[in-house]
Amino acid sequence: MSELSLPTIMAFITYVAIVLAIGFYAYVRTKNASDYFLGGRNLSPAVSAISAGASDMSGWVLLGLPGYAYMAGLEAFWITLGLTIGVAANWMLMAKRLRLYSVLLDDAVTVPAYLQRRFDDTKPWLKIIAGLAILLFFLFYVGSGLIAGGKLFNAVFGLDYNVAVFAGVVLILFYTLFGGFLAVSWTDVFQGLLMLAALIAVPVLVISNAGGLVGFANQVSQVNSELLNIFTNAKGVPLSGLEIISLLGWGLGYFGLPHVLARFKAIRSADEVGVATVIGVSWSFIGYLMAILVGLCGTIYLANPLADSERVFIELTSLIFHPLIAGVLLAAILAAIMSTVDSQLLVCSATLAEDLYPMLMKSELTPRKRLQIGRIAVVVMALLATVLAMKPDSKVLDVVSYAWAGLGASLGPAILLSLYWRSMTAAGALAGILTGGATVIIWEALGSSGYGSGMFDLFSLVPGFLFSVLAIFVVTIIGAQTQSAKVLEQFDKMRSQL
Repeated sequence: MSELSLPTIMAFITYVAIVLAIGFYAYVRTKNASDYFLGGRNLSPAVSAISAGASDMSGWVLLGLPGYAYMAGLEAFWITLGLTIGVAANWMLMAKRLRLYSVLLDDAVTVPAYLQRRFDDTKPWLKIIAGLAILLFFLFYVGSGLIAGGKLFNAVFGLDYNVAVFAGVVLILFYTLFGGFLAVSWTDVFQGLLMLAALIAVPVLVISNAGGLVGFANQVSQVNSELLNIFTNAKGVPLSGLEIISLLGWGLGYFGLPHVLARFKAIRSADEVGVATVIGVSWSFIGYLMAILVGLCGTIYLANPLADSERVFIELTSLIFHPLIAGVLLAAILAAIMSTVDSQLLVCSATLAEDLYPMLMKSELTPRKRLQIGRIAVVVMALLATVLAMKPDSKVLDVVSYAWAGLGASLGPAILLSLYWRSMTAAGALAGILTGGATVIIWEALGSSGYGSGMFDLFSLVPGFLFSVLAIFVVTIIGAQTQSAKVLEQFDKMRSQL
């Protein structure tokens, strides 16, 4: 789509109007900081599950993952398998416990607040370091979404990349700023369903035109038979164990994604987690699988190889569908971007307003003041991420992988073990966060510099996660700190309600 068409414009305008209407309605419903950050903990299982999936599936699922499959074929299946296992493990191991525990701990809204109250920590360092880890790695995550938005508007409308990024930021800010968590969650459901419909529509039409799955597979094989081999790359070289572990390792990231964990805390009842788990895992698996099929569709449907593989969904949509339908499906990319960026901005906002700002000012904030600071924080974080996004040659998936690894390795082990290990200490949690985050930063730096003999080709999340777990165990076991009676009582109460 090299130029604007009226049907496409109308599809985009309709989409934006619906999103803004949801944001306005949520604004009317948002009365305090608890509503703003967790929607009053009253989300249904379906809304929680789809919202969690949509907030995770940013533009990387409609741009990055199809682009990877377009270049590498079914090698991308290992990522899908790892991610699906990660989603399932996250829901089954963490959702119910986190919902119960966060309520018991004086209605802990944010991850730093949860950790501080979980260990009854009187020192500020655990809360500060956890908050800084969220802000640091989320800047890259939000930046990746804005990069995807810039690519979308540049490809569809021919807008200048920087202008496109700024336009996306303004739209996202509107309903995140005013509606908060309710707006984000409700729009995530609408956007999530639109995303899934778009991911299904393209493969279904292409496979149907190819005469079914067999005909489709034959056509892909004619282009390159190695694209259909999950054990080799596109050049026919067998995947090493290190490469497979790296791809599967993506699933570990889910344990440390605050915007996903927020949906666990916001579900209206811990008893409804089982239903939400089935919905969430099914929705995610279908979405990831369809994204891979979109990439394979590009190999047989696009006559000329793409200079930017991450534009495969955009090119297929504009080539296959009527401009009106194409406009709706391309709006799904915007939906994917917005559904994640808004959630991440809200988490950063909550971290600044609920955790870091009160500690800096050394005073308690009124509910109205907390809400005001939260909204200011959204604007500040959005502007910082916009600066990071002003690089149109960046790959969405590369930027996401860095943020994904950082969050998963730093926060994931500390949160997961805190829900199961009664004797775990604040010092252990702090050691885990520092070790996991530092490992990712150092590992990525050494890998990009070409240091070592292939060891640093391993996805940094895997060693980061393992070293974080090790640090938590070592520091907790050898440390002199013991848990207070209050902490042990809270833990036992949470466990008794399971």
